[in-house]
Amino acid sequence: MSRQADAVPREPYRPRDLQWKVFRGTDAIARGLITRDNLRTAAWRRLLRDVYADARLDPDHLLACQAVALAMPASAVIAGPSAAWLHGVEFAAEPTDDVHVLRPHGVTFDPSRGVRTHAAALTREEITERQGLACTSPSRTVWDTACWLELIHAVVIIDGLLAIGRVTADELALLVKAKRGVRGGRKLARAVSLSDEGARSPAESRIRVRLVLAGLPRPVTQYEIRVPGLVLHPDLAWPQYKVALEYDGDYHRDPDVLHPDRRRLNLLTGAGWIMLYATSQRLRRDFGALVREVETALRRRGWRAHAKVNTTSPT
Repeated sequence: MSRQADAVPREPYRPRDLQWKVFRGTDAIARGLITRDNLRTAAWRRLLRDVYADARLDPDHLLACQAVALAMPASAVIAGPSAAWLHGVEFAAEPTDDVHVLRPHGVTFDPSRGVRTHAAALTREEITERQGLACTSPSRTVWDTACWLELIHAVVIIDGLLAIGRVTADELALLVKAKRGVRGGRKLARAVSLSDEGARSPAESRIRVRLVLAGLPRPVTQYEIRVPGLVLHPDLAWPQYKVALEYDGDYHRDPDVLHPDRRRLNLLTGAGWIMLYATSQRLRRDFGALVREVETALRRRGWRAHAKVNTTSPT
């Protein structure tokens, strides 16, 4: 009996005050809640130097932000794509991505691995709180994202903030005007000019921006097309030329999704539209050919380019 009892693994020791929490190890030890040896058990996950979490917590970007918030100076805030994640754009950052932190000039911060710091002035209006953490306001998040990230990545995140209503097109127009002549203002203006609140996924945003950067006319997102008994909204459309493009994600492989999709294709084709499709594989390996297909369809319907279309992938 005793041998069998000894063979049963014991539950990891987790004091009530630390359950489902992110905390500083030295603070928990000083309060007598835990010992240094216990911190080395499977009950806890070490996130940063002296920062631990209950190992049962999901290792998402929120957990990373919570850890960094404990380590960063009180005057610093979560910013850029990490702030966008806190504002609700969950594709803005992956669990393993660096957490972006904005600190005032003159404030020192020796970050651990997984933290990217930036120094800049912040006004009180540019600081808010989301999910219990201090972060930049939506407009300030757009500004930093446009300055720090490459163009397409920045537009994808700005599209996400627009889509969930965290910023509006009018607010972005005012932001661009306010930053005119400021270092980074051109990058902001370019990113905002390519953004679209109608985007429904990061992939749709990337396709749209890459097509425009390749020299094709800007498509309309979620354009309303009425066919007998149905209203359809293709991902991207050029209504003047009756050309549309849909992104086929992995979920389109499901027969329950594929059947209505193909019915939509038949209805749109019957209404005189040219329907094209893009997949994740084509975006990675064959984007130039996709650009040529869209260009060919537009030319068939009367579009004439002012300059030669660039079919190379943007950097």
